[in-house]
Amino acid sequence: QVQLVESGGGLVQPGGSLRLSCVASGNIFGIYVMGWYRQAPGKERELVATITTGHATNYANSVKGRFTISRNNAKNTVYLQMNSLKPDDTAVYYCRKMNTDYWGQGTQVTVSS
Repeated sequence: QVQLVESGGGLVQPGGSLRLSCVASGNIFGIYVMGWYRQAPGKERELVATITTGHATNYANSVKGRFTISRNNAKNTVYLQMNSLKPDDTAVYYCRKMNTDYWGQGTQVTVSS
């Protein structure tokens, strides 16, 4: 059974940084496009960033230049480095194996002074 486990969320002041991690079980991590989503209270879940098996990346306009997605296939892990955080970035962040129903449980990120 595939499992995705996120970590690294927390409370940070505006302008601060956090690094999220998502560890995937199983030995087929390397063949999947991976993505990070987020869902703020009262809003729909939105796609934040994706990374292909060849490390090509794509970002939502709202996070371009501030967030960086990366992956380590040897560790079955995808990361989301978040810099210059804003209160609008407050949300639960989820990782997903794209084009599948496999999602992590989510990790809360709160940006507040």
